[in-house]
Amino acid sequence: MITTPLTLELVRGAARLEPTPRGQRPDRLPAGVARQTGDGQLAAMAGQPAGVRLALTTTTTVIELVSHPTHVTFRGVDRPRGAIDLVVDGELVASDPLTAGTSVVTDLATGEVTTTEGPDHLTRLEDLPPGEKRLELWLPHNEGLELLELRSDAPVSPAPSAPRRWMHHGSSISQGSNATSPARTWPSLVARGAGAELVNLGMGGAAMVDPLMARVIRDAPADVINLAFGINFVNADAMRRRAFVPAVHGFLDTIRDGHPTVPLLLATPLYCAIHEDTPGPLSIDPEALAEGRLRYAATGDPEDVPAGRLTLRVVREALAAVVEEREDPHLHLVDGLSLYGEADTAEHPLEDGLHPDTATHALIAERVLAQVTGSGGPFS
Repeated sequence: MITTPLTLELVRGAARLEPTPRGQRPDRLPAGVARQTGDGQLAAMAGQPAGVRLALTTTTTVIELVSHPTHVTFRGVDRPRGAIDLVVDGELVASDPLTAGTSVVTDLATGEVTTTEGPDHLTRLEDLPPGEKRLELWLPHNEGLELLELRSDAPVSPAPSAPRRWMHHGSSISQGSNATSPARTWPSLVARGAGAELVNLGMGGAAMVDPLMARVIRDAPADVINLAFGINFVNADAMRRRAFVPAVHGFLDTIRDGHPTVPLLLATPLYCAIHEDTPGPLSIDPEALAEGRLRYAATGDPEDVPAGRLTLRVVREALAAVVEEREDPHLHLVDGLSLYGEADTAEHPLEDGLHPDTATHALIAERVLAQVTGSGGPFS
């Protein structure tokens, strides 16, 4: 078997490869950026390689990737593990569920954190089609991962980049929460369907119009930029409307400093019953937790909405007003309810009250593709 050094030429969708005692950890943000938030949430999410993949051109019929995942969960709750997906010439052909690595378990009752070190994980995919082909190994969207070794029975080289680079920033829904594997998240599906080079800056719990994230997008090459804002502000009860509106304007101003005419899609929140009319903060439902299930609930008071507390309805109205006020011909509002609305909840319920499952990710991707690849769309 041939061992190939892992470099950013092969690893797409990551800002850097951070050396670790074992190997290299893909990180979706430049060094030091995440520290500017004052907490560890953004850094933790940036270290989960959502949308990151190895993109190779090769004639190999066997590919092996040695990695070391880190799985974070809660005591008494069965949270699904991540996976590594194999995409061959644009088609998902195999998925390797992660089984090894480090386990980090938090007891929500006491706050105690238990870390257990496990072995490295070997992904071996064989009987690949003969001849030259494009292989993509999509890394887990919901676990941290260190890359240790890439092996094949024929040489590999970096695959050509797609003609358009799509940068997407949003919440855990954009990161892919509750999708069963990384190539099945809605941004991954849209990128492959539109033939775009994806940079997924979906950050669970951390889409907070942080100035640092606007600067990251401003300074990166992009042909299309997509922003999905709203749910995290409501979840965290982080802002009132008075602060939210100018923060969004400032975020857009910063991006426009680097990308004055790039198509910029601003998406309003998907439907989420618990927060449509009830502000945050978000909490974990203790009854569901006692049954070993993770389910969320809103704990704010709807009576506080006139005083400026945010709900999803308020956020949608505010974002629509921002787009109208800016008179930017390259800024486009995307109605989140057109991607997942109240009528969809009968066939596609949000089992934990917040995140779409795999089938719902596929539904959202289908609807996004119809909008962005249709006549006049940014990928048309």
